Amino acid sequence: MIVRFFKKNKKRIISDVNPDEIFLDSTNLENFDTQQFEGRIEKPISDKTTLILGSFFVCVIIIFGFRLLYLQIQNGEEYKLRAENNTLEKVTIFTERGIIYDRNKVELAWNKKTNIGVESTQEISGPVIRTYMSPGFSHVLGYVSYPKKDAGENYWQYEFKGIDGLEKTYNDAIKGENGSKIIEVDARGTIHSENIINAPARGEGLVTSLDSRIQQQLFTIIKDTSTKNSFAGGAGVVMDATNGEVIASTSFPEYDSEILSLGKDKEIIKSYITDKRKFFMDRTISGLYTPGSIVKPFFALGALIEGVIDPLKEILSTGSISIQNPYDKTKKTVFNDWKAHGWTNMAESIAVSSDVYFYTIGGGFENQKGIGILNLEKYARMFGIGKMTGVDLPDEKSGTIPNPEWKAKNFNGEIWRVGDTYNTSIGQYGFQVTPMEMTRAVGAIANLGTLMTPHFILNDKNAENKVEKMEIKKEYYDVVYEGMRGTVTYGTATLLNVPYVEVAAKTGTAQIGVAKDRVNSWVIGFFPYENPKYAFTIMMESGPSNGTVNAASVMRQLLDWMYWNTPEYFLAS
Repeated sequence: MIVRFFKKNKKRIISDVNPDEIFLDSTNLENFDTQQFEGRIEKPISDKTTLILGSFFVCVIIIFGFRLLYLQIQNGEEYKLRAENNTLEKVTIFTERGIIYDRNKVELAWNKKTNIGVESTQEISGPVIRTYMSPGFSHVLGYVSYPKKDAGENYWQYEFKGIDGLEKTYNDAIKGENGSKIIEVDARGTIHSENIINAPARGEGLVTSLDSRIQQQLFTIIKDTSTKNSFAGGAGVVMDATNGEVIASTSFPEYDSEILSLGKDKEIIKSYITDKRKFFMDRTISGLYTPGSIVKPFFALGALIEGVIDPLKEILSTGSISIQNPYDKTKKTVFNDWKAHGWTNMAESIAVSSDVYFYTIGGGFENQKGIGILNLEKYARMFGIGKMTGVDLPDEKSGTIPNPEWKAKNFNGEIWRVGDTYNTSIGQYGFQVTPMEMTRAVGAIANLGTLMTPHFILNDKNAENKVEKMEIKKEYYDVVYEGMRGTVTYGTATLLNVPYVEVAAKTGTAQIGVAKDRVNSWVIGFFPYENPKYAFTIMMESGPSNGTVNAASVMRQLLDWMYWNTPEYFLAS
């Protein structure tokens, strides 16, 4: 009974406690965190709130129930077949390569949308064709390799890859990044859904230093001249001598960049490979050619630096010089000039291209000392001849300057003779250079001693800062300047004596072949004469020795065209 009493009273006491009868001690109020609702009396959730929340969840369950009935009962068979036949595929979204522009933002290489070749869902982004300005640009721009599939129509190469030219050199910058998506496809190849996982990132654009107008015209002139006058090919370079930017660089013959990129026209590609004219060789950087007399200005500077001759001293050319034949004491070896020039000083000998003068200052003759083969090599290399220029194109070759070591290696240990020095001093014998080398070299004469790095990207400060400076007296350059201007006003390149701009130049005619019936025709130079801005080289390969058309005539045609179409290049800076 006592237990029942306490239980009864305990229950009564607890049930009789009302929350309103509990009071807070106001002295402890500051100890409560009111932001956390401390010190507040908890109240039960009201019946109204419970009813609203319950109704909401009941509605959600009803909606899902109806949707489940729709999917499982009304359309269950359809979705069953779809689940059994559909597959998910991860698909590459091919990006677009960056566009290549000339210096005036004219497009040189761009992407063209096409539906050709869509054979699988792996190409849902739509293929693009890399398209190129033509003719005259193939060796500079190069070509690409497209994404490739195996026999099962699965890709094993997912990128466009640059194979040659600027496409190869700057591939990492212009290739972009592919994207990807997931697609749901049924057995018939119908796409039911797709979701992009990674969006493709387009490649960066490339603004080159080329002027497409000059490039295209120079190629056309070289092509027409080669075709009409039996030259095997030709090449031309125009470079800004103040910073190394290449304005034009073209080589004939050339391949078609689009044909090589697509790789479908097997007959044309085969003709490129088998043609003896070497369609794949960029003659400006990979073609090695005997230079002939275009090396004379550099050897003249060497003779002045070495002090072996006064520039005003005259040397007589009667048409040849003769020295004792080392194998037969009764005979002499004759070294011919291309004509008898009479008495000429250094500037005049450059202008008329006297071989006897350069035989003499190169190897020495009678009482005139020469600088010798080692110094000939030294000063040629000082101007970058025989070395790669560092141009931003693949497959550049370096030239060859003959010397005793080279002769011993290539001619079964034969010793070097003075006659070899004579031939080297006029750019013959085993001498070989590229047109880009010679453009860089003559550019260093134009700017008074700075070897620039030729490059194809506009405002490329890294390339512009890669220079080599030579400390050569200005009066020495003045002599060579005078000679090269004389070449145009009364010497071997009077074709370039135009009224709208003063040009300085040096020509060269190098005999090639066993019969000596073919020649490489050269002209190098710069303009404007008083304040040089642009250096140039034209090389016409393997033409008839008795022909009247030469490299100077090609440059004349280009200058005339530029006068009417791009006269801004003739304004002195």
